[in-house]
Amino acid sequence: MNIRLATLADIPNLSELIRDSVSSLGHGYYSSEQIASALTHVFGVDTQLILDATYFVIEVKNEIAGCGGWSKRKTLFGGDQSKSVATRTGEADALLDPEAEAARIRAFYVHPRYARQGVGSRILKACEEAAHTAGFARAELIATLPGEPLYSAAGYTNLGPFEIPLPDAAPLPAFRMDKALTPAEQ
Repeated sequence: MNIRLATLADIPNLSELIRDSVSSLGHGYYSSEQIASALTHVFGVDTQLILDATYFVIEVKNEIAGCGGWSKRKTLFGGDQSKSVATRTGEADALLDPEAEAARIRAFYVHPRYARQGVGSRILKACEEAAHTAGFARAELIATLPGEPLYSAAGYTNLGPFEIPLPDAAPLPAFRMDKALTPAEQ
């Protein structure tokens, strides 16, 4: 497994990976209507993460097996299609204060062929290390139901239920989670 920062050239492959990941790994947790709506309105590539050099991919045999990132910006979840008109037209999302706010763990997707093989864990570790190096003492995230076991196993605390709103389907049940990033994470 080779881990590297994502580039803009990866976007077509990332879009396909996200569709495959959500469609397959979300099955059994969410209805087909919820999955279709989430792929249309919420889940997708967040170009800002790539531009900020905070989005990682793992390749196996020159194929992207998974992706995920961390953010120093206010957005907690969602791809480009879920952002406001201002951020979609080039205005960057506001920056977080690392001394007072938690870094965001964002946009984790694993191709179904590579699920439960350590891809997500390896990306998560890289994200936590990078966020800690950038001065963040905590990380927070919104975990989907299929993603929650990964974050729990990595020491994230479940802060309670969260609903991801969808305009044309029932909201997606999820969890808000957080974790202290300590020097031991490095």
